[in-house]
Amino acid sequence: VQLQASGGGLVQLGDSLSLSCAGSGRTISNRILGWFRQAPGKEREFVAAITKSGSMTYYEDSVKGRFTISRDTAKNTVSLQMNSLKAEDTAVYYCAASRRLIFTEDQYDYDSWGQGTLVTVSS
Repeated sequence: VQLQASGGGLVQLGDSLSLSCAGSGRTISNRILGWFRQAPGKEREFVAAITKSGSMTYYEDSVKGRFTISRDTAKNTVSLQMNSLKAEDTAVYYCAASRRLIFTEDQYDYDSWGQGTLVTVSS
């Protein structure tokens, strides 16, 4: 499956931004979907994930209450709504899909990746 992320951009502190990731080639409805990010000079880290059914979501502690992951099976997409953005949210954001049966935040469990979209939060 191919993933295409979009929606990044330059925003101000406290602003909101929505990222979207579209799957093509194959359906992503049977995959756990996640968002990861990589800030300059840092390792790529887990941000959020959603189960195949969409009934459960998981978040990295620093984004809990500010970010919301969702999926639209009909559109074959996964989205990340980001509110109250902080400077430390600045990073390249990647969507990813995993064949794992249960939730995982380990990037090595994700076998399909989008190309990344840059989010810059300016003060």
